[in-house]
Amino acid sequence: MCAMTLRPVETWLTDMDGVLVHEEVPIPGAKEFIEALKGSGRRFLVLTNNSIFTPRDLRARLLGSGIDVPEEAIWTSALATAQFLADQRPDGTAYVVGEAGLTTALHDIGYVMTDRDPDYVVLGETRTYSFEAITKAIRLVAAGARFIATNPDASGPSQQGMLPATGSVAALISTATGHSPYFVGKPNPLMMRSALNRIEAHSETTVMVGDRMDTDIISGLEAGLQTCLVLTGSTQRGQVERFPYRPTRVFDSIADLVDLV
Repeated sequence: MCAMTLRPVETWLTDMDGVLVHEEVPIPGAKEFIEALKGSGRRFLVLTNNSIFTPRDLRARLLGSGIDVPEEAIWTSALATAQFLADQRPDGTAYVVGEAGLTTALHDIGYVMTDRDPDYVVLGETRTYSFEAITKAIRLVAAGARFIATNPDASGPSQQGMLPATGSVAALISTATGHSPYFVGKPNPLMMRSALNRIEAHSETTVMVGDRMDTDIISGLEAGLQTCLVLTGSTQRGQVERFPYRPTRVFDSIADLVDLV
């Protein structure tokens, strides 16, 4: 199954949760994989749909798990969203429902945060969704603000169990307003293309490593990348054949990719 040979790989993209860590617990082989990438001199990015944290925050969290990823090698859906907005409408305004990872990214591209006739309502991940903030977002979208969301993930993990994520809150706003958001993060291949551009990589010689067929693998595929599915996260081996598309290769874990670097 999925035993195709990888073409020559010059650059690597890899998901974070389910590939390198579970919450903050390192997955065996993750540290060695990142060290192999750094030692090889090949360009790489660690990708995450989570927009809560800045790259600096995520570097510190990964370091706490024993995985040393440079800050500039972390690409989040918040950064991809900010890049998208900078390209679409430079120096614009936004009403933001989200955390520091998103607000910092938007500040860094010159956006002004406001609740007075903003160009965009931008929805990201947060652990403390406010009914008041969501109501404000609904009213602004209904009044004509363009609706953007960092990612469509409906739920996320926590040590206490499942949490509602951006996609669930986006659905609430969409149901109330009749307007659906444009999702920037995976599975939108835009996230992959923005990552490729950041490290000046070519899709033909880049591989995407992920644990989810419905986000990591399909967005890699649609962006023209080779794809490696690892079985330490969301998608299990028995589920792979149910999808109408396939990864280039399937591995038990990231530890199996160290020698390929």
